[in-house]
Amino acid sequence: MVAVAIIVGSLREGSFNRALGAVASQALQAHGANVTWVDLSEFDLPIYSDALEKGAFPSDALRLKQIFSAQDGLLFVSPEYNGSIPSLLKNAIDWASRPTGDEGPVALTAYRGKAAAIMSASLSPFGGLRGLAHLRQILSTIQMMVIPEQVLLPNAHMAFDAQGQLQDDLPASLITMTAARLVAVAAALRA
Repeated sequence: MVAVAIIVGSLREGSFNRALGAVASQALQAHGANVTWVDLSEFDLPIYSDALEKGAFPSDALRLKQIFSAQDGLLFVSPEYNGSIPSLLKNAIDWASRPTGDEGPVALTAYRGKAAAIMSASLSPFGGLRGLAHLRQILSTIQMMVIPEQVLLPNAHMAFDAQGQLQDDLPASLITMTAARLVAVAAALRA
C-alpha cells in the first residue's frame, strides 16, 4: 500500500484548504493510499536558521522529517499568500529538507525521488495559481517528482456543501484524477 501524507499550509479555523485536503484524503484512500494527515499546528517549528540547526536540531523538525521520510508521496494543499505560499508551509518544507545524523549536506531524505501533488483553494477566481507555481518550483528544487496534474479551486467560499463535499463535479473529478496519478507515480517510484 502506498503511503501518502497530506500537508495543509493553513491553520485557519474553517480553512477552505483544509476542506480541500479532507476531500483529497477520501480520494487518495479510494485509490488505495494509506493517508497520514500532517497538522502543522502540532509542530513547534521555529523559523529556520543555520544557528538553530547547528545548536540543537528542533525535536519537532526531526519528527516532521521522519514522517515525511516514511511516505511514498506527499500532497501539499496550500493557500496563496501575496502570490506565493504561506511562511508556515515554507518553513516546514525547509526544516524537513535539512540533513540529520550522518546524512550528507544534500541528502534530502524526506523528499528526493518521491512523488508530490499540489492543490489550492482560494476565494479568488484564480484558485491559488500563483502560489502553486512557487510551490511546484520549491518541490522540484528539493528533488521531488511533482506530477503535472494540480487542483485549483477558485471561489472556494461557494465550493463546499454543508457536509464539506464539493458541490461541482469538475473539481471533484480533478481531485480524483490527481489522487489516482499521485498514487500511481508514488508506487512506481517506490518500486
